[in-house]
Amino acid sequence: MQNKLSHNILNFGLISLVSVSAYSQSEKKATEKPNILFIAVDDLKPILGCYGDKIIKTPNIDRLAKNGTVFLQNYCQQAVSGPTRASILTGMRPDYTKIWDLKTKMRDVNPDILTIPQYFISQGYSTQGIGKIYDARCVDKKMDAPSWSVPFYNYMKADINYLDQKYGEPFQTYYQLAETKKLAEKFTAEAKQNGMKEEEIDVYVQKRIKPSVECADVPDNAYVDGANVLKAKDILKKLKSENKPFFFAVGFLKPHLPFVAPQKYWNLYKRDEMPVAVYQKPARNSPAIAYHSSSELMAYSDIPELTSFTDQKIGINLPLDKQKELIHGYYAAVSYTDAQIGILLNTLDSLGLTKNTVIVLWGDHGWHLGDHSLWCKHTDFEQATHAPLIISAPGFKASSTKSQTEFIDIFPTLCDLAGIYIPPHLDGKSLVPVMKNPRTTTKDYSISQYPRSEDKNETNRLGYADGKYMGYSLRTSQYRFTIWMKDYFRSNLAFDKNLIVAMELYDYQKDPNETINVVDEKKYTEVKKDLYSKMLFFFEAERHKLALKNELKIEQK
Repeated sequence: MQNKLSHNILNFGLISLVSVSAYSQSEKKATEKPNILFIAVDDLKPILGCYGDKIIKTPNIDRLAKNGTVFLQNYCQQAVSGPTRASILTGMRPDYTKIWDLKTKMRDVNPDILTIPQYFISQGYSTQGIGKIYDARCVDKKMDAPSWSVPFYNYMKADINYLDQKYGEPFQTYYQLAETKKLAEKFTAEAKQNGMKEEEIDVYVQKRIKPSVECADVPDNAYVDGANVLKAKDILKKLKSENKPFFFAVGFLKPHLPFVAPQKYWNLYKRDEMPVAVYQKPARNSPAIAYHSSSELMAYSDIPELTSFTDQKIGINLPLDKQKELIHGYYAAVSYTDAQIGILLNTLDSLGLTKNTVIVLWGDHGWHLGDHSLWCKHTDFEQATHAPLIISAPGFKASSTKSQTEFIDIFPTLCDLAGIYIPPHLDGKSLVPVMKNPRTTTKDYSISQYPRSEDKNETNRLGYADGKYMGYSLRTSQYRFTIWMKDYFRSNLAFDKNLIVAMELYDYQKDPNETINVVDEKKYTEVKKDLYSKMLFFFEAERHKLALKNELKIEQK
């Protein structure tokens, strides 16, 4: 193992963290470089037709899949928006970006970090974005100014010129039902009469009217995503006229909570046919630290009263009819987003851009829909870490692959597809070999991680206020092995087995619903030993990589 490790570390010795301007330009002419359409979908788990789901209606995403590569075993680096998006956009793991929460600004802790669009600017690209690409809480007010050659357009608030004028701006970004808006006005007036300040007013109103779902008979552009995609159409038209390769990022808010979508998308499904989670308990022999209390969902005004009869620290027990309503809403929101993606694909076709455009579509992480009594993300389990990734590129045949892939692989893959130099410091690997041959593998396992605070019951909605504990999860084709470490351990530190507080092992071949943690079962002794060894190898390689990168940074200063 030591020889293998030394070989890997020798390769990492070629790392160079020079400034963007020092990267050599590709010899390709600008007009020959492919455009890139970078589609981000918030909280989209891989329940899509192209991933084998028989209920969901996603004809447009499936259409993209028929022209691209579907990565069936793709995993995020941390199952919450800010950290996973930072990893995707930089090609680096959370322990390098130092983004483990929803409050740390990426360039406050890593000012010289390189992002995909920032690098593509240096390669002659126009880079623009609209919607949710980064999480706003983890970047500057310009959505990471160095990433964009043209100032970022919209994030949570759509351009009023593209919203349906009959309905105007949605309340709290999301709601269009008249009765919801009327109640909001009432509670706002009450708060003002009580002399509350602006931030206090928002809290007062949201405690009283913030429903988890909305089914409204409104047009698509009554909501932010529908308005943004109309603006994205106009941006694409302008980009075509500029005769310059572009990197255009379009981010969609749905299916993130609240599950709001026009009624026609709710009508695609029957409530009684919604697939409720088969297993709704903690896995047997599993540690409490692996779970949370679904506090993100609990922040919605219609949820607490439904759980007031329960007192559990792991997950929440919701009545069956509410579970089905939430799942119905999630499916409707996915289909709504799928329709917006269809508009983007049609626009590319109509403008004649499809033939020279790489399209990458990703959902930033998975989502628990009642399994283990969990809702939302925020874990190292399969339903939170397994996330969709589809890449369509000119000249590549359609395929699907079960090769292990991670979101950190997107950065080098896009460089490879664009024919530009791949920065050697990146944590991921190009997936072009897999796109050429879906049976090819570039790695044996994927790594996800998730922090927990000292308070096991979560002190706030974030669920990991201080990050004292960190769970590292290694996923192979058959198993998931997770180690929970204490005392602020991170992979840049020397591993100490005395810091282990819990371990988990799940066999997806025999137990796809993660019902039993088999880490201490005798028949899995050799499996545990092998995966433990792989985890230690990962820690040691990461420690040396991070040390080398930090040394190079110091030398350049």
